[in-house]
Amino acid sequence: MKLKDSTRRYLLAFTTFCAAMSISFAMQSAEASRAADARGKTNKPPASNPKPEQSSHNSRAEPRTADLSLTGVTPTAFLPTPPAERAEPETLPKPPAIRVAAQLDGLGDLPDEEPTPSLGCPVVLVAEPAPAAMVTLTLSADCLGDERATIHHSGMMFTVVTGQDGSLELTVPALSENAVYIASFANGEGAVAQTRVSSLPYYDRAVLQWRGESGLQLHAMEYGASYGGDGHVWKGAPRDLQSVAEGRGGFITLLGNVEVPDARLAEVYTFPHQQAKRDGTIALRIEAEVIEANCESELVAQIIELHGGEKPRMRDLTLDVPECAATGDFLVLKNLLEDLTIASKK
Repeated sequence: MKLKDSTRRYLLAFTTFCAAMSISFAMQSAEASRAADARGKTNKPPASNPKPEQSSHNSRAEPRTADLSLTGVTPTAFLPTPPAERAEPETLPKPPAIRVAAQLDGLGDLPDEEPTPSLGCPVVLVAEPAPAAMVTLTLSADCLGDERATIHHSGMMFTVVTGQDGSLELTVPALSENAVYIASFANGEGAVAQTRVSSLPYYDRAVLQWRGESGLQLHAMEYGASYGGDGHVWKGAPRDLQSVAEGRGGFITLLGNVEVPDARLAEVYTFPHQQAKRDGTIALRIEAEVIEANCESELVAQIIELHGGEKPRMRDLTLDVPECAATGDFLVLKNLLEDLTIASKK
């Protein structure tokens, strides 16, 4: 509002001044015209040779001024200078656009990027029959080196670890003549293999399997053997296939990698009843050692039994382990496995 009032005063002063000047100029022009007419009548110049009139300040008549009152009019010399309008900022020219393509002139067409080949990493499992109704498994997984896998067969499961190159070879017992094996990895990859084990009806088998540290053990007491005797077969004295070839008795196969946390483990006892050289009984027992990992807990395991090529029978086993004060003791579980009655084939 202060700026608008100041502007009005400036405009009123300027308009009044312009009006006064216009009136003064008009009066001066009228007086000059009358004086010129009077001189023209007394000193009329020749018409044939007109000369321009040279006037001077002294010969010019003084104009009469009207008695005007210019009250309130402020001389222009004392008028304040109105504020100048804000100048528009100069617009700087935009830098010239540079086309990237122009900088690549002369390089020619760039080669197209080749797509990355999709390399397949198949998991391959091969099963081949072996002596004593065993099967040799060969696992190949090039992209899964040092990886954990689980082998499945007729209800039996155990954990293995591949080598650095993703390969693994092991020999495992068969529990069915048309033996199907599955290798599965944690990422969902896996493979299946199948083979025929025609010699399986000549063998009896007992399987004890569990998960993690359980302290469980499978014992076979052949022909009344005592603990630590020649006929006591367990993981501390497992024997091997040579005992079958020599006709000395059965053997135990340990399955699973005990160094893997929470691994699935299994022990399998095999006895060749068709090659027995004498009659007798083989007592099968399960023992559980009380250790820090299982004390005051509940053990869960599975038992699988196979006699003379019959269909495998599977049962669950649950055991309450005593308090940790009993660490180092053994729990002997009898009558969980069927004893083997052997009749020699003479």
